[in-house]
Amino acid sequence: MVVPPKVGVDFGALKLGSYYLIVSSDPVTGAPFDQGWYALNVCANDVSTSGNAPSFFQVVILLPERGSLSELKRITKGLNKAALSLGATIVGGHTEVTPSLSFPIVCVTGFAFARHFVSASNAKAGDSIVFTKWAGVEGTSIIAYKIGLKRVAKKFSSMLSVVKEAVTAYKTLAVHAMHDCTEGGVIGALYEMSVASKLGFEVYEQKIPVAHETNTLCSAFKLDPLRLIGSGSLLLSVKSGREKQVINALSHLGVNASVIGKFTKGKKLLISRKKEVEINEAPSDEIWKFLKTRST
Repeated sequence: MVVPPKVGVDFGALKLGSYYLIVSSDPVTGAPFDQGWYALNVCANDVSTSGNAPSFFQVVILLPERGSLSELKRITKGLNKAALSLGATIVGGHTEVTPSLSFPIVCVTGFAFARHFVSASNAKAGDSIVFTKWAGVEGTSIIAYKIGLKRVAKKFSSMLSVVKEAVTAYKTLAVHAMHDCTEGGVIGALYEMSVASKLGFEVYEQKIPVAHETNTLCSAFKLDPLRLIGSGSLLLSVKSGREKQVINALSHLGVNASVIGKFTKGKKLLISRKKEVEINEAPSDEIWKFLKTRST
């Protein structure tokens, strides 16, 4: 084992002869839309932060007792659609009806064989922090879906995958580390990546891009977009002086990217025009605040 379980690292890695086996697992419970498609893409994102696209998947589907065959077919259709879009294969898994469940649970394990890879624990002091797309991509899609803004939900859910951008960025040979933004949004991802690499950071709040739709929804529900669940965005630790090379490579994919700060040997700092805030713990995700308001 060359990458053991560790906070902030998206996958494990085993040395097999001249190759490495990259492995990651993710459960998805009660996704608001297209659960199979969503589950496979979230797992693929974790694998791809190694710089390698997943080739194979195993899937476990747990259905509630009231689950139907049509519901199972919807899940498997979404899984197949996502796998085909990535050029990957679902090689097996397990499906069962499980007592006491209120909704389906889909667990996906992804695999990639690689000669080389990076992980979130490889960031270096002095590296620039490059951020792709916008803050709160996944959260924006969930909120929009829940309040009936289907067009906005579809727009942001279409950005959920980071596989192509992760592989493209890695091929520039300018990237030391990558981490996808999930729980806790961009702030949560920065905290996890810095803990994994035993570093601090200086990130400038005004440099973190937030889409108009995200700003509008977060303002309406009094949420912080920087702490909103953010699958679909990628953090990259890029060698100083090589930022334009990475940003240009991503631009050719149609993916916007920005330098938002740098890794340091000091504190974990979020810097705004008015103050500096030290990030000493992983933030609670703002999506839970929103979901609680919908259940009351």
